[in-house]
Amino acid sequence: MCNLYALTTNQSAMRLMLRAVRDELGNFPPRPAIYPDQTAPILRLGNDGAPELVLARWGMPSPAFALRGKAADRGITNIRNTASPHWRPYLAQRCLVPFDAFAEPGPNGPVWFTLGAARPLACFAGLWTHWRGVRKVKEGEVATSLFGFLTTEPNREVAAIHPKAMPVILATTDAQTTWLEAPWPEAAGLQGKLPDCTLRTGIENDHPGGLNV
Repeated sequence: MCNLYALTTNQSAMRLMLRAVRDELGNFPPRPAIYPDQTAPILRLGNDGAPELVLARWGMPSPAFALRGKAADRGITNIRNTASPHWRPYLAQRCLVPFDAFAEPGPNGPVWFTLGAARPLACFAGLWTHWRGVRKVKEGEVATSLFGFLTTEPNREVAAIHPKAMPVILATTDAQTTWLEAPWPEAAGLQGKLPDCTLRTGIENDHPGGLNV
């Protein structure tokens, strides 16, 4: 369960790499630690089909059975079973979730993973939706965009720390384009693990999001 990631890449570099036609992030500062229910950038296709960078809140709507007796929906951050009827309405609303590091809980604190020592930008395969509801009782009802990202079998590096799952990572332009634009049967084929020996690992420093890699 990945519930912590980082995005410290320069905003202009993010726009260039993701080929964003529109950027609605405003002045987005580096984020060394992004947690569930916080807002973060996603790249989605706008109503006109153009790629746009927008802010969304991390945590997709929960299924009805999980909300019985509850006054708020805390959201689902990670999505595994895309065959579930709960996820079916969202499968056409795909997005890219940019990151340059992500963490899994280790015995002595978060263990961070990157695609290289320079922390190159990559993307999780995400879903998004417009939503109205209560995330926090004290906050009341809100209308916002939500996102979550898919998980899959862990590769060797992640399995050594978290043997159950890892995020679906789209590291190439072709994979990112397929995820955004292809029909679901084709896009679904991207829900596979990253090849072994692809990730570098490190333990969190005192500075939030700092890496020893």
